[in-house]
Amino acid sequence: MQPGTTADLYRLLLSPVFLSASFSWLIAQLLKAIIEAFRNRMRGSRDFAETLLWKTGGMPSSHSSLVTALATSIGFRYGLSDPMFVLALFYGILIIRDALGVRRAAGLQAQALNRLGIELQRRQEVEFTLVKEVHGHTPSEVSVGVLLGFFIAVAFSML
Repeated sequence: MQPGTTADLYRLLLSPVFLSASFSWLIAQLLKAIIEAFRNRMRGSRDFAETLLWKTGGMPSSHSSLVTALATSIGFRYGLSDPMFVLALFYGILIIRDALGVRRAAGLQAQALNRLGIELQRRQEVEFTLVKEVHGHTPSEVSVGVLLGFFIAVAFSML
């Protein structure tokens, strides 16, 4: 069989590694959208869809869920000594560290800058444009994402 055939695509889409990674991301985003809908009383399906497809930050961390499912399913399928598992493990650690550290810090700094800019605009009538507030994750959001990804990967690995 030649690489790149329909059969290869079919095997990819049904592989436990692909399924666990994609389902863990989808389920985490769905949970995030449901939680956001209850917390903030979303106005409609457009807000829900936007949260489902694009929103970063929030409970649970879909980044953490996806990379944990990826590493776990590769570990189950190919073993912990396989180079692909090592790659997925360190990729996951990097992504989780970024979600907890860099992105969270940047988001907090952007919030502070926006508050300062709004106050300066109010007091001094200086024009100020809000900066985008990138949302990172809290440790609890990451922990729930990691657990979700792990258990989804275990479930797909047992198929």
